[in-house]
Amino acid sequence: MPLIIISGYPSSGKTYRSCQLLSYLNEKISTSTDSSHGRLNVVHINDQSLGLCRDIYAEARTEKDARAAEYSAVKRAIGRDTIVIADGMNYIKGFRYQLYCEAKALQTPSCVIHVGTSIDKCRDINSQLLADNSKDGGYSEEVFENLVYRYEEPNGMTRWDSPLFTVPYDDEEPPYEAIWEAIVGKVGEKKVVKPNQATVLQPASAPDYLQTLDRTTQGILNAILSYQKDHPSEGGGSVALEEGVIELPATPVTVPQLQRIRRQFTTLMRTQRLEEGRLREGFVAFLNDGFQ
Repeated sequence: MPLIIISGYPSSGKTYRSCQLLSYLNEKISTSTDSSHGRLNVVHINDQSLGLCRDIYAEARTEKDARAAEYSAVKRAIGRDTIVIADGMNYIKGFRYQLYCEAKALQTPSCVIHVGTSIDKCRDINSQLLADNSKDGGYSEEVFENLVYRYEEPNGMTRWDSPLFTVPYDDEEPPYEAIWEAIVGKVGEKKVVKPNQATVLQPASAPDYLQTLDRTTQGILNAILSYQKDHPSEGGGSVALEEGVIELPATPVTVPQLQRIRRQFTTLMRTQRLEEGRLREGFVAFLNDGFQ
């Protein structure tokens, strides 16, 4: 089931908003008349549940380990009957993209909730938390300023940050119903997420398609290597084939370079298959693009 990614500045109230959402979702599930909602459960993942302290953000190595711990926890928890609230710092867009891809691979919806507390307000809250020994919270001033500086705000125009819900500090509660519809769907409807084309292997058009692809690409690589053997220490040149001309780069191409391009083409053909009669032509064009 869905993944809800919480993001915001340090001491912005991310966990407070997450707990609000957790209470709402549990109540919504328990009172829903839709039988499919009855088997749902909600998992809240944050630094505290993972046993992580705020000092981890003082060093790049420990911070990286913390992100890995959150990612692993999300990956273990996410499933068809589980709504996961990823209540971490989640300030790096690349990490949010990773979480998005994890949900996408399982064909389950995801959304991002941006806790829109201003930097000045976050700084005030953080100072209060540091001064109050009875409360668990607060980042050292240096860590706080560093995290604010590096924060990459979610952008609803990107697929991994959408749908995006921004919750201002003064709002009493998040837009519960809009979030529910985004991750679960409206009454009588079910959210359907199509997997990325790159993650779906399409069946070959013939049983020996991969063997044909292997023979075809290797034959063209042999022609390139034969040309370079006949023209030692020469850069550039053209290898003329029936399907087209391969323009070689100024520096002689090595076998590992050719094999890398070949593997890339083979991977591409698994998802965007060409007819067998066009494989040679397609690989020639692919090589020319790779040599540019």
